[in-house]
Amino acid sequence: MERSLRIYSDFDGTIASCDVTDLVLQKLAPPEWESIERLWLMGSIDAATCMRRQIRLLPADYKALDEVLSQVELDPGFVDFAALCATNNWEIVVVSDGVDYFVRSVLTRYGFGHLPVFVNKLAVKGDRFELEQPWRRVECTAGSGVCKCAAVAERDPSANIYIGDGRSDECVGPKADVLYAKAKLADFCLVRNIQFARFTTFADVQQDLVERFAVREKQECVEIARLIGVVDE
Repeated sequence: MERSLRIYSDFDGTIASCDVTDLVLQKLAPPEWESIERLWLMGSIDAATCMRRQIRLLPADYKALDEVLSQVELDPGFVDFAALCATNNWEIVVVSDGVDYFVRSVLTRYGFGHLPVFVNKLAVKGDRFELEQPWRRVECTAGSGVCKCAAVAERDPSANIYIGDGRSDECVGPKADVLYAKAKLADFCLVRNIQFARFTTFADVQQDLVERFAVREKQECVEIARLIGVVDE
């Protein structure tokens, strides 16, 4: 295929089948994390502040953290979708308001550690974890630790394809040439009459892209993926 696409995707609840940060907090943080979450939901603090406060609650215990992260599964259609992208020379870029260690750990376990990632950074201070937010922009309307518009702008004027599900995607998703949305992001688009394609899993995104761009079919992509070691026999 001659046309090259760069596909940007959220991670938590999109590539990953759950919100990984919430899972870590549920397993390892004291109940105070839920009170902080409620402050964000009420609008008393922004998402960036919420996450910094929540991550500080976590003990700097990588062994316990790795055990939780080992339970995370990917969206059931993502492996085949990644094979489609590899076959057609499309780049997948992960833009997440999650945590780099969480995101990279899960992606690496599934063989996708090579994907470029824009995300918050996990650090250690004393016996606690800390969150650094190099992609935070105070002017970002989403109020997230990662301004996804700024992350995308590092590579493109706007995203060719964007895939997301939540509030942190609201600043960048509507600017994409093609937007795939579900959950809160889909609700956001409906209220504002923003055009999008609804999806449930990456299998839906894959099918739509095949139809839009007349690319190689799924089974051929999977066979190629097996050859390069992305999919197990």
